[in-house]
Amino acid sequence: MSHYKLLYFILFIFSVQPSAAQGKKNPAVTIVVPIATHTRITFGAEKLKQALTKAGYQTTITQNIKARDKQQIVIGLWTDNTIKQVASIYALTIPTDTIKEGFMIRKDGSKPFLLAGTDPSGALYGCLELATQITETGKLPEQISLTDKPEMVLRGTCVGVQKPTYLPGRDVYEYPYTPETFPWLYDKALWIRYLDMMVENRYNSLYLWNGHPFASLVRLKDYPYAVEVDDATFKKNEDMFRFLTEEADKRGIWVIQMFYNIIVSKPFAEHHHIKTQDRNRPIIPLIADYTRKSIAAFVEKYPNVGLLIALGEAMEGVGQDDVDWFTKTIIPGVKDGLKALGKTTEPPIVLRAHDTDAPRVMKAALPLYKNLYTEAKFNGEALTTYTPRGKWAELHRTLSNIGTVQIENVHILANLEPFRYGSSDFIQKSVQAMHSVYGANGLHLYPQASYWDWPYTADKTTPRLLQLDRDWIWYKTWGRYAWKSGRNRPAEVTYWGNQLAEKYGLPLDKGKDVLEAYEQTGEISPKLLRRYGITDGNRQTLTLGMLMTQLINPFRYGLLTLLYESEAPEGEMIIDYAEKDWKHEKHIGETPVQIADEVIEHGKKAVEAIDKAAGAVTKDKAEFDRLKNDVYCQNAMANFYAQKARAALSILRYKYSNDVRDLDKALPLLESSVNHYADLVKLTKDTYLYANSMQTKQRKIPMRGVDATYITWEEMLPVYQKELAHFKHSIDSLKSTNKAVVKAPILLKPVTVTIQSPQVETYSLEKGQRVFTDTAATISGFAPELKNLKGLKLAKAKMQSERTSLTFTATEPVKLLVGFFNEKNPNYLPTPELETDASANDYGQSEIKISNAILVDGLPPVNVHAYSFKAGKHTLNLGKGACLLLGFMDGNQEIPIFDAAGVAPDLAGNKKNIDWLFE
Repeated sequence: MSHYKLLYFILFIFSVQPSAAQGKKNPAVTIVVPIATHTRITFGAEKLKQALTKAGYQTTITQNIKARDKQQIVIGLWTDNTIKQVASIYALTIPTDTIKEGFMIRKDGSKPFLLAGTDPSGALYGCLELATQITETGKLPEQISLTDKPEMVLRGTCVGVQKPTYLPGRDVYEYPYTPETFPWLYDKALWIRYLDMMVENRYNSLYLWNGHPFASLVRLKDYPYAVEVDDATFKKNEDMFRFLTEEADKRGIWVIQMFYNIIVSKPFAEHHHIKTQDRNRPIIPLIADYTRKSIAAFVEKYPNVGLLIALGEAMEGVGQDDVDWFTKTIIPGVKDGLKALGKTTEPPIVLRAHDTDAPRVMKAALPLYKNLYTEAKFNGEALTTYTPRGKWAELHRTLSNIGTVQIENVHILANLEPFRYGSSDFIQKSVQAMHSVYGANGLHLYPQASYWDWPYTADKTTPRLLQLDRDWIWYKTWGRYAWKSGRNRPAEVTYWGNQLAEKYGLPLDKGKDVLEAYEQTGEISPKLLRRYGITDGNRQTLTLGMLMTQLINPFRYGLLTLLYESEAPEGEMIIDYAEKDWKHEKHIGETPVQIADEVIEHGKKAVEAIDKAAGAVTKDKAEFDRLKNDVYCQNAMANFYAQKARAALSILRYKYSNDVRDLDKALPLLESSVNHYADLVKLTKDTYLYANSMQTKQRKIPMRGVDATYITWEEMLPVYQKELAHFKHSIDSLKSTNKAVVKAPILLKPVTVTIQSPQVETYSLEKGQRVFTDTAATISGFAPELKNLKGLKLAKAKMQSERTSLTFTATEPVKLLVGFFNEKNPNYLPTPELETDASANDYGQSEIKISNAILVDGLPPVNVHAYSFKAGKHTLNLGKGACLLLGFMDGNQEIPIFDAAGVAPDLAGNKKNIDWLFE
């Protein structure tokens, strides 16, 4: 062999055989699992093997321990014989602390690895923890002693099987499971990716939200016509659900199917000539039987799937009906399913404490069923504070003290969408508050944005981005702190700095700059909503801004005071601050001025931080640019709100001073606000499809969102420009005349309808007129616009004890004006609120038309709402509680929206209405 051939042969040998160094670095590793192992341990072992193989280890999985082999990883439960053998080598005894999902990893010297779980999920999480360490370091640790367990019992995410708009011919929440409506629902590869994300972040529960899923998943012998999908789709649904539950179980994830009460399927409703849902309909035997049998069939078919029950929204709120429905229909349905299976192990039931008296329901239910959980919204349908307080905090503590697990629902996030959110500091403090303030021990996490448009984000990209990818930091952050909330903050800054540095190919200091941008923007939307907002619900799209009248007269728009009383630190609303300022009274807590200053500073710091990192990005630049644009968007939004709030305070001062100079001071502030909004339009025009993913009539603030209108900033800019122009004109008018011209009231035109039931007498809307047949209460003041109408006189006591129902026939479009007493009291009919009642705007009734429209001796002031009807026969079902039926008017006449206390002397007190400055 020639010299060159010999050299070539030697090089070839070394090229195909591992070097001595490589052999030392990457020895063979054996993973040992029990003989009859759980699917979760098998799954965890495979994930561990993948990490080892990627790190260069030759890895096999076996069921037998080899003597004197230190490169073994023995996996199992503390009760497994193989684990006991290895534990004896370490002189360990089986721990008495057998908290669910806990695990231990131990490795010392020449001894094999011990990876023991208190249950299969614990062993799975131990595998994932070790796999993570191998991935981060590139090798197996030579020595480790680690014990870990989760703090929260339930750590879940949710997927809404719902849409941004209604399906044709259907109502809210009514979305059958079909490939046409939800193609992603049948995408198994997408589900695998999502479930892998969940287990990677240690989530153990997946909630599927849908109004009435049963008619897509089960067939009932007694109601075969109730199924609302064809046979082929039904089989696909069975396959999908079976696949999803099996894959979830491998990852230690419990699937929970949510449903609303009371909703029936569309074909069932049509067969029986009833509505699919009617909040004010009493419980009837037919619907109770159908629902009970639907639940029984579901439990029999899917005994390992939990149920999440929403008693509110689609049935009458707080009351005995809730208790009866839960204890006489739902729980018996679950028990019927178990009986058919011959099983006694109760699947978990989660009671949603929304629009119901959950403590009362639980008190009645616990003697009948033990495996119960409760759930309530953390900050309503937004993220506003990590210092919750007041009545809302008391409700959560009451639920936590029942003795079952209370789950905190981070719900909808209407104030965050559509921009990215990743403030680990805010989220960590929120989870800590769930424990320390609420006493809760579970998390139910909504998507960060675009809940109604799952699986996509609102970003204007081709192809569309997936929430799963874009909002990775949202899921990772909540999951991390649900597992352990008390992590050291400086260490967390380094952890998240590293995560972001890896994401964008940055050095650590620049990764921390990205984190700083997230932290600063993370304060903007929460602070804005809790100090300036109307509601914590999804009827308000915070990022689209607010009208000036919404800032200076929020009660006109159905202000949800809970937002200020419980879901914000102690402080003042804009209207409170202005009054105190005029009276030279001491301000309390967090003020509107303070927040204006703070959000501007947050925006400035966020822009500075993201700009520092921008030049160093080497990975995923397109996504970084989108994140950077989001930071700029939130900065513009912060300045828009801050300047508008400052203008509002000056305008409200005019309410007390009558000095036009106060309006002059507001003008440049309002102009600045509109300019910042124009910047926001430029930043979003080519980057976002919409601001809000719920694009139905439920959207009310800043503008009504009917038929997917007013969903972009570009649509809103002319509204704010018009508002500014009107304000300028109002100032000019005030300066050109010394005396304001009093406008004549616009009289509402009465119409006659034929009332079939009940028999009623009418009364004129005049002072001294009695408004109920069984009391002497009379009108002491009223808005003159109402004077031509004829009220319907009913018995107050009957309205309080029974639901009010009115059947009538109209020959033309009409509006029925209903007066709601402005006080939360079981004796009064509750005001239609979209926060609690999804059907609260079915007749266009959710908006107050005339505030403080009528005064009745001895009763609270009355706000007027309008229910619209087409020509024809109608039955209107109202709930229990006294209200005023103020008569029918021309359905085509527009009702001027105003606060009568500001224009009618006998209603005014000392409150002047200044909404006319803007409309």
